Amino acid sequence: MKIALIVNPRIGAKKTKNLLLLAEKRLKKANILFDLFVTQYHGHAAEMIKNMPLSEYDGIVSVGGDGTNYHVLNGLLKYHHDAELPPLGIIPAGRGNSFAKDLEIHTEEDGFAALSRRTTRAVDVCRFTQDEDVYFFVNLMGLGFVTDAAKTAARFGWTGDLSYIIGVLYRTMRLKFHHLDMEIDGHIISEKNCFVEICNSRFTGGNMLMAPGAKIDDGLFDVVVLSPLSRTSLISTFPKIFKGTHGDNPAIKFYQGKTALIRTTPEKTLLPDGEIFGAAPTQITILPGRVRYFF
Repeated sequence: MKIALIVNPRIGAKKTKNLLLLAEKRLKKANILFDLFVTQYHGHAAEMIKNMPLSEYDGIVSVGGDGTNYHVLNGLLKYHHDAELPPLGIIPAGRGNSFAKDLEIHTEEDGFAALSRRTTRAVDVCRFTQDEDVYFFVNLMGLGFVTDAAKTAARFGWTGDLSYIIGVLYRTMRLKFHHLDMEIDGHIISEKNCFVEICNSRFTGGNMLMAPGAKIDDGLFDVVVLSPLSRTSLISTFPKIFKGTHGDNPAIKFYQGKTALIRTTPEKTLLPDGEIFGAAPTQITILPGRVRYFF
């Protein structure tokens, strides 16, 4: 077995070095050969995948967070035919490792163990549009308050896991709402809105259980809609996300669907798999079992 190991060095020089030493040890023990690819800039993983001879590999493995996996996924689905796609793997080494949890991969050791087992499972993918182009995500895509908080958190990345909490608190103090027009499988929602999350998997921001009922292989995405609420209500509800009990707040509603069309006024930035990219309007479509992941 031979894999392409795509490493995001933004995880830190020391961590990258230690992980590569661990990779050599674990993969050698499992009789897995690998070619190493190190990204040089944001989005480089997709560019590397575009020109990669996939027939030479039995798996494409991202070493990083949800963003690294996002770029690997888009490189595969945008530039290669389905018949060419090898299974994907994840070594969760980034700040946000939400999607890997639904594969029962919680640590780097779990990631290498999944590769060693060589077992895979089919996973749904969400396709979303930007004008005439299409992109893909497997974790979730948000807009509104969640994207605004992520923008602020990006400025405080040096604080580590604390950065998103800073983003939430900052945006709560400056809480604003927008108008949402959304159609989910024919069901129309038109109202003032705080945020929307289109969830293929359960977690966001590492350990926040945004969509407790979501499954990565049920052919549906889960939609979490937060209507306008007070700052006090938002702050008191935020900690409940870590246990998945935030649905107790009547301002939160859950839906499921296969297609969704979203428009906002004013235009709101999107947050697919933790990447600040694109804007509404967008159409989201579920692609059942489109890729396979080691687990």
